[in-house]
Amino acid sequence: MSSKERGKDGSEAENGIERRSAERIEVTWSVDCETDDTFLYASIANISELGIFVMTRDPLDVGTLLTLRFAPPGHPAFVLRGIVQWVNAVRALAVCPNPGMGVRFVDLTREDRERIVEAIHTIAYVPYSTSN
Repeated sequence: MSSKERGKDGSEAENGIERRSAERIEVTWSVDCETDDTFLYASIANISELGIFVMTRDPLDVGTLLTLRFAPPGHPAFVLRGIVQWVNAVRALAVCPNPGMGVRFVDLTREDRERIVEAIHTIAYVPYSTSN
């Protein structure tokens, strides 16, 4: 029996505990994913301040660096760098309800991170951490 399990979006979890350190919020936003030799038009299924899950039947390889372009409704467009962290690939004769890839933001500026958090907070209630 494996100590790893898959989350509902296909991400691996150690002993059933998700490895994510930031809460993900479900969205349906268009995203352009571009590398030096590939252009992929896809959808973001969820987002956190650290990364996104891109729904696609043609995920890029783990380790691929890419440029992401997306515009949350009511917010200016983002142009960010990311790296493919994991892939939930379509497999022959297997059920794969959420094909795609987990992309972690890289070289994220403080301003971009604050803009992402602001966009997330406008679409879902995410409690801010407070110290008393």
